[in-house]
Amino acid sequence: MTRVVIADDQALFRDGLRAVLTAHGIDVVGEAANGEEAVALAARCCPDVVLMDLRMPVLGGVAATREIRALPSAPRVVALTTFDDDDSVFDAIRAGALGYLLKDARAAQLVEAIELAARGESFLPPAIAAKIVGELARLPAQGRSGVAEQLGLSERELVVLRKISQGAANKEIAAALGIAEGTVKNHVTSILDKLGVDGRTQAALKARALGLA
Repeated sequence: MTRVVIADDQALFRDGLRAVLTAHGIDVVGEAANGEEAVALAARCCPDVVLMDLRMPVLGGVAATREIRALPSAPRVVALTTFDDDDSVFDAIRAGALGYLLKDARAAQLVEAIELAARGESFLPPAIAAKIVGELARLPAQGRSGVAEQLGLSERELVVLRKISQGAANKEIAAALGIAEGTVKNHVTSILDKLGVDGRTQAALKARALGLA
């Protein structure tokens, strides 16, 4: 059973989330009213996922996400907020959030985002994904000479990383390169480890920032 901590400063909203998640077989192991409490609960309760509001007192959701992702055996973080402006989206993703949902999302989307995050996969609604793609297009390339080598990326991993940055799924990458999908999965795992990121979205952002995409 997936274990979740809910972080939101509105008690009534937390109550509603708990009811929805419990009804879908998700174990809510803690609730936090601010980012500081969320970090403490993440360390103490060892959840699989933290549902993180971005605008909270004491410590904001972005800063809390950053602190949680720095914990040993860190849980994944899914941002759940009313804000979809560019700054909120990019700040949350850069801090380490693996998913980003608005509070008007359907229950099925929320459950899917949590389950995907627990497996280390991203969930981004189309409108949010479009923002990230747009940002990738705007980020300046910094030159790639020696960067891949410094990161320890092989030539094949670099090709896979570029495909990820283009939004290709593992099956599509496997078909394009003429290799098994399982081999692609192994490459993706290695790439995420070498880049020091948790998901494909963050890998794509970092690849673009380093001029590797």
